[in-house]
Amino acid sequence: MFFRGGVMKITQKVEQEINRQINAELYSAYLYLSMSAWFEGKNLSGFAHWMRVQAKEEEAHALKLYHYLFNRGGQVELEAIQKPKKQWSSALEVFEEAYKHEQKVTGLINNLVDVACSQSDKATEQFLTWFIDEQVEEEASADQIVQKLKLVKDSSTGLLMLDNNLGARKEE
Repeated sequence: MFFRGGVMKITQKVEQEINRQINAELYSAYLYLSMSAWFEGKNLSGFAHWMRVQAKEEEAHALKLYHYLFNRGGQVELEAIQKPKKQWSSALEVFEEAYKHEQKVTGLINNLVDVACSQSDKATEQFLTWFIDEQVEEEASADQIVQKLKLVKDSSTGLLMLDNNLGARKEE
């Protein structure tokens, strides 16, 4: 590492991994927006709202990483975002996929922490603790909805009640 304008510059390896994570967070936003569109098409506006809020959160995560990289003297390199899936068979399938996706993102964050540790980058390790805590919350939130959808099963009344409940999600 070297200093640039009083700031310890981030290593190339950590910079590369943060750029990869920015792309993953933007893909997450895109995936959740696609899920929101699927719910809109099913007239489940509460589910759609929940997913739109989630998409905005993922975009905010990408921007948090984006700004951090510049603050550390790094360079952001945006890549193409993979096209997300657009069809699911049920609300349960959507949320099971969202839960699995959050588990994947947790793995990516853990890998990023490992890279920062291997590069003796204490600042990045500290910065990433917020993301670790956030992923615990994200996984728990998606799993909670999966479990509720399993309880509801084929009950249209239960699905509509859950739709109403999810529509009340506040934007952060």
